[in-house]
Parts: sequence; structure tokens; C-alpha cells
Amino acid sequence: MPGHRFALAADGYPAPPDAAEEVCGMRDERTDQGRRPVSRARSGTVGRRFPRTGTEPVTARSPLRLRLLLAALFLPLFVAGCALFAVWAAGADPGDSPSRGPLIFISAVCGFLALTALLDLVVVLRRLRRERGSGR
Repeated sequence: MPGHRFALAADGYPAPPDAAEEVCGMRDERTDQGRRPVSRARSGTVGRRFPRTGTEPVTARSPLRLRLLLAALFLPLFVAGCALFAVWAAGADPGDSPSRGPLIFISAVCGFLALTALLDLVVVLRRLRRERGSGR
């Protein structure tokens, strides 16, 4: 058919007749809106989930257990660091080294990281609960 382009197989030859469709009207099953949703509820989205369309593996999953472990490990460390540097800053005299300013800054950074770890812990627990099917 002059003027029409057809799909090619990986080796460069025309694709089999049942798979070859015109390139300009080619239907991609991965991006088709009429597809069926994936049975596993994917984390981080609202509504129905469909198969991924990117180049990542089909079985790609977020490492939620590792994130849970890291958040649970670092949350108390950052809280302890925040408290330690805050107490150290409160007891620092004007001539001490390090002075009060850097200690307050380090305490604020530890507090921010503790808040980030707490939020990540909450998000991971919600996603794990939802994947088990007992979520709201």
C-alpha cells in the first residue's frame, strides 16, 4: 500500500500480519484507556491503577519495608540529636566553641530530619496497610 507505513519487528523485517497495524493508527495495549486495572493497589495514587507504561520492569515495586526500617531507625536518632544540641546550645556561654548559633542550627536541622522521618514513617505505614487490604 503506497503511502502507508507498517510496524516492523525487532529484526527490521515487517511484523507478522496479525501484529502489523498501520503506524499512524497503531493501538498500544499499555496506553489503551479500555484496559483492565492491575489487581495490586499501587501506592501513591488515587483511583484505579493500570499497568506501568515506562521502561521499568513490570514487577518494579517501592522498597517500603526498607523505608520503614530506615525511618524507624533514624527517627529516634534525629530526635535525640535535636534534644542533645538544643540542651548544649542552652548551656553554651558566649566564649564557647562551638558557639550558640551553630548549635541551634544543628538542632533545627535534626528537628527537620526527625519530622521528615516521622512523615515518611506515617506514609509507609499507610501504604503497607493499604496493600494488605486492611486500609481505609
